[in-house]
Amino acid sequence: MKASGRVFKYGDNVDTDVIIPARYLNAPDPAELAKHCMEDIDVDFAKNVNEGDIIVANKNFGCGSSREHAPISIKASGVSCVIAETFARIFYRNAINIGLPIIECPEAAQAIENGDEVEVDFDSGKIYDKTKGTEYQGQAFPEFMQRIIKAEGLINYINNK
Repeated sequence: MKASGRVFKYGDNVDTDVIIPARYLNAPDPAELAKHCMEDIDVDFAKNVNEGDIIVANKNFGCGSSREHAPISIKASGVSCVIAETFARIFYRNAINIGLPIIECPEAAQAIENGDEVEVDFDSGKIYDKTKGTEYQGQAFPEFMQRIIKAEGLINYINNK
């Protein structure tokens, strides 16, 4: 399984209140959440993101409240993967539960820049910055997590069993 797209780069401590502001939490539709994804940190994100694009961030991505809306809004916006130095643990679990691939790789998170074209191989954990011609070794997903992501989330995975 692979992801490939243009990078939107952010820094440390991107919290769930920035990923999807609380004022939109009443929206039950993921497509509506996607319209407001990242707007408090990047007002043009929803207008500029394309299917397959990738978010790259530094330390502690997804910190703050445990709202599942944050990874849902990212996935619904078309983002194919989030790469970060580290993730808040509850965000990590919520992302996997809804089928949003995330990968930890400090070297890639530091070196990849906004606008770079990047490809991620989830089977091996390899991250290729096609813009710079560099490669990084991230944490590969265990097979059971890959099955959850391929099923588009834990509930679908369980229902398909």
